[in-house]
Amino acid sequence: MAMSSLIVGQEPLRFLRLRQTIGALLIVSIIYLSLTPHPVALPGEHGDKYGHVLAYATLMFWYARIYVRWRERIGLAVAFVCMGIGLEFLQPLMEYRSFELADMAADTLGVGIGWLAAVPPWRRV
Repeated sequence: MAMSSLIVGQEPLRFLRLRQTIGALLIVSIIYLSLTPHPVALPGEHGDKYGHVLAYATLMFWYARIYVRWRERIGLAVAFVCMGIGLEFLQPLMEYRSFELADMAADTLGVGIGWLAAVPPWRRV
């Protein structure tokens, strides 16, 4: 990856490997929580949807603060949405989980929120 893509403001990003490792742990956590027979139950009628939005917003925010070029962020957003869709298709194969289009929508919404939160309003063009 070009060094210019790993710059926030004008300074090189510090602790890049640590940030990438934490991001990888976020991905592994989402995969685990999406496929485990004992998912985290959030209170409320649509608690699981809020969990999807929060998880994918956190993931996109985290990576969008590491990779600041638009092309990289578009690639990340597409990859995370595809990950959510793919995990949703895997869930019925686990016999204890179910397929839901609303979960895919929540994942996609989370990616969008994470992107917007990572880009300061004065940098949006």
